[in-house]
Amino acid sequence: MSITIFDKANDGVINSVVATGKTTYQYAIDNLFPLINRFSAQRKSQDKKFYARLERDILDHCLMPPITIAFVEQNFEANNEVEIAEYITNNIQSGYILDGIQRLNTLSRASGNERFDGSQSLYINVIISPTEDKLLYRMITLNNGQKPMTPRHQIEILTQELFDFTDIEITIQSEKERAENVIKGSFDLGDVSKAYLAFLTGAVNNDNNKIIGEKMDQIIVGRIMDKQPSDDDIEFKEVITEIDRLCSNSEVKKWLKIGNNLIGFSVGIKSSHQTIKNTNSDDFSDAIELFESAFKAINPSKVNLGKYRRELSQKFIENYEQYSGFDEMELIEEFSELTS
Repeated sequence: MSITIFDKANDGVINSVVATGKTTYQYAIDNLFPLINRFSAQRKSQDKKFYARLERDILDHCLMPPITIAFVEQNFEANNEVEIAEYITNNIQSGYILDGIQRLNTLSRASGNERFDGSQSLYINVIISPTEDKLLYRMITLNNGQKPMTPRHQIEILTQELFDFTDIEITIQSEKERAENVIKGSFDLGDVSKAYLAFLTGAVNNDNNKIIGEKMDQIIVGRIMDKQPSDDDIEFKEVITEIDRLCSNSEVKKWLKIGNNLIGFSVGIKSSHQTIKNTNSDDFSDAIELFESAFKAINPSKVNLGKYRRELSQKFIENYEQYSGFDEMELIEEFSELTS
């Protein structure tokens, strides 16, 4: 037996197919268990003693709660449950386990016992989403109450696991990769994750050590929910594409490698995507030179420069068509208004 789907519906908020079905414990061990490694930074296997009772129950033919699997498929079309089941079977290696990692680990351990019955049913929930952004939105809303997985942690995981950075020219390295071998000129994955968080929340200030972390996480979840993705929104993939294109100019790359600029750019471009898309990298380089000249007029002893850099770079990119045509004094005057 592979997977049987017996019901489907559409999630109208994230334009995704949501299906329910079942498979067997043995299929889960053979096909779902290997998927837990796709989330390399996700929660690791907890001490098996916490799940010893479940392991015994599995051997006594218990029925575990459903496992949730997700796929990202831009042009998914299926007319019935059979076609959905075929899609899942054919693309199972591309799936993600959204809920059930510890249960699958326990199931795998139990399978080594001679009393294990691999034919026992396992119910599954399936989400097939057109974009990573919409899948992430649903993950955040589903996992809001889970303390072990903060929204920041989920975004860091998905930035690394869901986005394919192999088809772009710039290199993005995780902290672990940088510790092993630093590639000169590479972007820090941590900065890209923060930029993605800013993109999803529509806010450049998601770090505030004056607010208790747990409360700040609640604020971030609220911001993401307020900014639920619509079909008119650009996707973060398109932001990465523009960053990659503009980085053909070394000065632009140097500017975007500054985390605060990257955050401001990722939020601002939501309002000026078409303008930025029609701007060549050399013209953009001239524009950020203008930005830097005006930014030097800010008195560093009076403000939090990092915060102002995030906010002003966001405003600059949002109003790129207008601000890039200013001279230095006009832009300083504009910055004066924005920071007063």
